[in-house]
Amino acid sequence: MLTIQTKTFNELTTNELYNILQLRSEVFVVEQDCVYQDIDYKDQKAIHVLGFKNEKIVAYTRIFKPGDYFEKSSIGRVVVAQNERKHKYGYDIMKASITAVSKYFNETEIKISAQCYLKKFYNSLGFNEIGEEYLEDGIPHIAMLKN
Repeated sequence: MLTIQTKTFNELTTNELYNILQLRSEVFVVEQDCVYQDIDYKDQKAIHVLGFKNEKIVAYTRIFKPGDYFEKSSIGRVVVAQNERKHKYGYDIMKASITAVSKYFNETEIKISAQCYLKKFYNSLGFNEIGEEYLEDGIPHIAMLKN
């Protein structure tokens, strides 16, 4: 069972921040073999959505109000630990993130930059492709919008 919490950057404990950065690095840098600048000075503006299992962060996103990342509110850095994906925590963390965008920013329109292989996953959550595919850090992505 996933326990979900939302926190501002300043509410994160040092251990939580370390665990978030470790999880993002484990998946985006090591598993996906992608060298990119994860620490982008945007974490300070984000609301962090943390998914805990047995007190360990195994799922995570960060959300932004309109104008802080995209023109519209957005969800990014969507990640689930590889050994926990079988539990469908991606759906849980995304549903919580969509709810958090509404709660914190009073917004229902959400833009994401999705890895192309996850289009069907995001479609199932109400996101639709907009525009053409593009490379982001060498990985095919597509912009998607939820109205």
